[in-house]
Amino acid sequence: MLFLHGYGARKECFLPQINHFSRFCRITAFDFTGFGDAPPLSDAWAVEDYAEETRRLVRSLSLQRPHVVAHSFGARVAVKIAAADENFFDKIVLTGAAGIVPPRTIGYRFKVGAYRLVRRFFPAYAERHFGSAEYRALSPVMRESYKKIVNEDLRAAAAEIQNPVLLIFGAEDGETPPAAGEIYRAAIQGSRLEILPGCGHFVFLDDPLSFNALVEEFLQL
Repeated sequence: MLFLHGYGARKECFLPQINHFSRFCRITAFDFTGFGDAPPLSDAWAVEDYAEETRRLVRSLSLQRPHVVAHSFGARVAVKIAAADENFFDKIVLTGAAGIVPPRTIGYRFKVGAYRLVRRFFPAYAERHFGSAEYRALSPVMRESYKKIVNEDLRAAAAEIQNPVLLIFGAEDGETPPAAGEIYRAAIQGSRLEILPGCGHFVFLDDPLSFNALVEEFLQL
């Protein structure tokens, strides 16, 4: 099994799953470049760059069609890889999967326009006061990478996936709400969606017993 963590997280976030599934499988978990104990980015990576990093690691470890459990940003990477090569993974679990870009409202477009105008004349002020707290905490190169990542919609890529896919979302997830799971379910032929009550974005930590049971059943371990 291969575990792919979310944006701003690290491989250790999957410890309840690693401890559980190591009884059945060889486990591989790593930190994406720019996160955890991995080296920082030297230039702004897009999702495809992280997908290529993952391909290189899997090949270097001689992993043959691993099952993959991917959270949030990690799910973007898994979708990108699976869409291009159905034989790279075996079964796929996407939880709190990011990659569905919502429609751009008038309010959103106004904020973007205001940011660009302020940045033109007062760049330091714009970087301190615009964007989410997560975005403002990033280094300049990570900010450029972040923008590439969050602006890529993966619906079309999801529709290319041929692998068996289990989607697990938290009912209370405000970052990737269940509606995003429904979009992925409709895009990925034959996929199955489970929504766990009382859980947020880190559903696998909020209710590890239910999460692990769903994954174990899906993988037929």
